[in-house]
Amino acid sequence: MSAQHGYSATVRWTGAGHTGTRSYTAYARDHDVLLDGRPPLAGSADPAFRGDPRRYSPEELFVASLSQCHMLWFLHLAAASGVVVREYVDDVTGSMRVESGGEGQFTDVTMHPRVVVDDAAGADDAALAALHRRAHDHCFLARSVNFRVLVEPAPARRTTE
Repeated sequence: MSAQHGYSATVRWTGAGHTGTRSYTAYARDHDVLLDGRPPLAGSADPAFRGDPRRYSPEELFVASLSQCHMLWFLHLAAASGVVVREYVDDVTGSMRVESGGEGQFTDVTMHPRVVVDDAAGADDAALAALHRRAHDHCFLARSVNFRVLVEPAPARRTTE
């Protein structure tokens, strides 16, 4: 039996100023993403599209969300396999193509996870790579997009703690 989960957010545009959308250059792309019970997330467009570079763009958050999903599955699978992960860092990148008419789409996202694991767990890099593959197969977000999501893990560092 499958479980259904729902998600909600409020996105409130804060960039109308005094003129609203009188012209393409008349308004700010600033907005707040509101999630119940949490601080507002300051959003804007990508600076290439007249956004505020001090705020988060939907494209950045989209790429980050794919990385978060992968990491959370990897940590879950590692714990279930007896692999003790002490650190996890991913320098994720994404590419988006914008067509001449203004429409666009992501073409790929590549994750570069680096982990530190307990040496006592005995997980070699091949076993960790298998955990990354399984995490990728389970990630709800990676399974929901129509472009390549690649995972290129670095060799793990090990600690004796």
